[in-house]
Amino acid sequence: MPAELTDLVLLHELEPVVERYLNRHLSMHRPWNPHDYIPWSEGKNYYALGGQDWHPGQTRLSDVAQVAMVQNLVTEDNLPSYHREIALHMGLDGAWGQWVNRWTAEENRHGIALRDYLVVTRAVDPIELEKLRMEVVNRGFSPGRNGQGGYFAGRLTDSMIYVSFQELATRISHRNTGKACGDPIADQLMAKISADENLHMIFYRDVTEAAFEIAPNQTMASLHLILRNFKMPGFAVPGFRRKAVVIAVGGVYDIRIHLDEVVKPVLKKWRIFEREDLTGEGARLRDDLGKLIEELEVECDKFEQSKSRYLERQARLNGHSTARNVLNTEGTLRMSRR
Repeated sequence: MPAELTDLVLLHELEPVVERYLNRHLSMHRPWNPHDYIPWSEGKNYYALGGQDWHPGQTRLSDVAQVAMVQNLVTEDNLPSYHREIALHMGLDGAWGQWVNRWTAEENRHGIALRDYLVVTRAVDPIELEKLRMEVVNRGFSPGRNGQGGYFAGRLTDSMIYVSFQELATRISHRNTGKACGDPIADQLMAKISADENLHMIFYRDVTEAAFEIAPNQTMASLHLILRNFKMPGFAVPGFRRKAVVIAVGGVYDIRIHLDEVVKPVLKKWRIFEREDLTGEGARLRDDLGKLIEELEVECDKFEQSKSRYLERQARLNGHSTARNVLNTEGTLRMSRR
């Protein structure tokens, strides 16, 4: 491949695109207020103010909805780390900086709204929730460092491509979580959050499309790196593997959703398998992505088969909690006794 463009050069080349898409974002965004979607009238004082502490019988959410809501919340809680990561690569000057700060302001209300909903409705144990928040934020998030299984090479295009897929995945996860709650208020709240995430995805996706036009082989290298090693930002949350299985079996987010509703649509938008400007190593990496899609299709089939077997067993057990899910290294389900 030709010598890579430095991040500084690419930032400069993309700045007019960023400014145009930032203005588009501002024109498309529909303001909303988190407090409008919290049932405050249901709120009661907790023990420190003479009220009653939480107990499990107070929740109206299913196990799947509780796990998904908490996972979504603590993922959003790591915003300081995400801000640092994108500011590190995109900078805080000019249109790039305006976008970074706008994105951060919009993302910040997601965690606020989710926590207010869960605490006011007593959907989960607020003490355990706070312990988890402290643990997650202390761990931080750095996909390229800190021994977290990072894989970023540190390029601007790595970050842009990662968030293009991650924002879409988060949009879908939030929307499906809202539906899983079985509560019209939660559904409305998650729809608002999902709409934000969708606009964020569109911004990152379209700026990345411009990067493909400027440096196709270089951007292709980042795409290959990210998709071959993709992890959601919540992977650092304690118990992530177990929670991911609960969420997958519950239909909130699984490998089939990831492939059909996240990976394939974005690749189609970027015309990855139709591009004629990829050469040498870039073309080879594109071909390997074709193999990755085939591999993911196989994993989807395995998961569906394992999920069906698990649900059949659960039906026979009449819902008794005599076993739990764990995820093996092949991404399929197995059962293990408590």
